[in-house]
Amino acid sequence: MSLLKISEHRSWWIVAAIILLTVAWMASGALDGAPGSNGSAGGQTDGQAGDASAEDEPLPEVQVRRQSAEPVMRHVRIYGRTEPARSVGVRSQTRGRVTAIGASRGERVEAGTVLLELDLRDRRERLEEARARLRQRELEYQARQRLGGQSLASASQVAEAEALLEQARTELRRAELDVEYMQIRAPFAGEVLDRMVEIGDFVDPGDTVLDFVDTNTLIAAAGVAELDISVLREGQAGSARLITGETTEGRLRYIAPVADPATRTFLVELEFDNRERRLPAGVTAELELPVGEVQAHRMSPALLTLDEDGTLGVKLLDERGRVDFVPARIVHSTPEAVWLDGLPEQITLITRGQGFVQQGQQVRAVPADGARPGEGSGTAR
Repeated sequence: MSLLKISEHRSWWIVAAIILLTVAWMASGALDGAPGSNGSAGGQTDGQAGDASAEDEPLPEVQVRRQSAEPVMRHVRIYGRTEPARSVGVRSQTRGRVTAIGASRGERVEAGTVLLELDLRDRRERLEEARARLRQRELEYQARQRLGGQSLASASQVAEAEALLEQARTELRRAELDVEYMQIRAPFAGEVLDRMVEIGDFVDPGDTVLDFVDTNTLIAAAGVAELDISVLREGQAGSARLITGETTEGRLRYIAPVADPATRTFLVELEFDNRERRLPAGVTAELELPVGEVQAHRMSPALLTLDEDGTLGVKLLDERGRVDFVPARIVHSTPEAVWLDGLPEQITLITRGQGFVQQGQQVRAVPADGARPGEGSGTAR
């Protein structure tokens, strides 16, 4: 009986211990809901807790540089082609057979050089006849004048003799020109581009026998956009970079007064010296025409970006530490740098990380030069 009582006594202790553990566990749950804990009993919802954790996330980090605009020459850049300054089709002015060729294709000659010769046939004889007739008419006119002075010839007879004299002079000049036209000469210093006849060919007046070009002077012709034509002036300096690698300086000799209706561009021609035959004609060229000095920011081309509309610009840091996309225009460029206008005089440029931040986004700025963002200024080098 004593053993049974001891066993019952132990069972009551075990039950009491279980009850105490249960109460302690429930009490710990109530404490979790007390004010200041993470439970809802403290008055903070799950959504509010999420917002708090989001605000605690670190801001994206970007590197910035403070810089000032610098003066730079703005240029209008356009692409065109080099061409001879003058190009003509040389035509025959009389009828005849080709008997001699004075210059081959590609040969450079001076103005007045004989390019082709035609057979004279009886033209020299006609010239001598015209000269003899002129002498005859001169003697007749002189005799009529003497007779008129003695009242032995009427005024009409004297006038008739004078008219015949002028006719003889005209016939002589025509005969001289006919002989002169038997030699087809270079109209100016240049080169024979092509020849359409050979020895033995017969030509008539007006037939094109040669294509002749002036390569001592070349031009680079291109079309300028409507927005840029107003800043250009005839006679201003410019340069051209040929696709073959050569560069040259020249002057703007022509600006079209009317735009091409198909392209809405104005034809311009940059003229430059080529007497050394250093530059080829008919190749692509980039024209660079300075049009004035502007204030612009120098930076790496890698910092340029586009917005959703495709507008070119850069990302800056505003006074509140937020990202600001600002449109800009390239006014000058080299392989290493570009110069942009349309930006404020002083800017805080995002130089690293600009591809990972958006317009209006709050960021943490790290200066590239060790200064605090917004302090100091200086032109980027």
